[in-house]
Amino acid sequence: MTTREGTSAAPAATAPPVSPGKRAALWLGPLLAGVATLVWSGNFVIARALSDDIAPVQTAFWRWTIALLTLAPFAAKGLWVHRAAIRGHARYIALVGLLGMTLFNTLIYIAGRTTSATNLALIAAASPVLIAVFAALGGERISPLRAAGMLLALVGVVALVAKGSLAVLLGMDFAVGDLWMIAAMGTFAGYSALLKRRPKEIPPVVFLASTVLFGLVMLVPAQAVSLCTEGGFTPSGGNLGALAYIGVASSALAFFVWNKAVEMIGATRAGVVYYLQPVCVAALAHLAIGEASTVAQFACMGLIIAGVALSSARR
Repeated sequence: MTTREGTSAAPAATAPPVSPGKRAALWLGPLLAGVATLVWSGNFVIARALSDDIAPVQTAFWRWTIALLTLAPFAAKGLWVHRAAIRGHARYIALVGLLGMTLFNTLIYIAGRTTSATNLALIAAASPVLIAVFAALGGERISPLRAAGMLLALVGVVALVAKGSLAVLLGMDFAVGDLWMIAAMGTFAGYSALLKRRPKEIPPVVFLASTVLFGLVMLVPAQAVSLCTEGGFTPSGGNLGALAYIGVASSALAFFVWNKAVEMIGATRAGVVYYLQPVCVAALAHLAIGEASTVAQFACMGLIIAGVALSSARR
């Protein structure tokens, strides 16, 4: 149409269409974050079982050694082809490797020696909040709806850990291991926030392999000290199988899909999915050892799932 002056009227503004790729990311990103969270839930159970057999630093060292060997067939050629890009971003990759590989799991294994699984779960509930804080500092936007979902999920996690009792929550004893766990959650939050800055010229599997390599190299001195002061461990079917799981599934697989999820939906939204961890642990405990769940636990899980769904919804 035209105006009285004979000029064309400006068309009404319309929202830009969502591309198929972005539309797929809206559901695929949370799904990948959920897969990583599920795999890591099994890792917490196994890590507790290994604490008496293998020293924390040695568990971390062999975990990432197995992970690097697992990634090698898929990333070795890429590491060579993209060596110039890796060298150019060496400081960034080293920092990511330090936070995510050298420190994060090592600190969890150390914490598990001196505090309870309940305390570990409660402190881990703060991880998505820390991820959101780091992401916000890096420029990622957090909408009111997403913040509300995070709060709802956090309430569900705390209620689940405290068995729905304020007296249980206030009566919890905190130990030195809790400080180690807080440090672990801080390193994971920093790692997740940094993933959005991944150099696009480095393919995801090559980037993961390079961070594992950097992180493993930084673990070598601590591994040497641990062997000299604590001795090695006696291999058995149980601890070797556990190391294989945390090296292949909890490291190579879970970190790859987590990195991809953060790339697709951002650190904050992926972090909220991490709240599903106690739900996954409860489900695994029920399936593996027949542990019963109460009505209160189901109610808390419902709060967590509702909060995650609210935070993951499209804005």
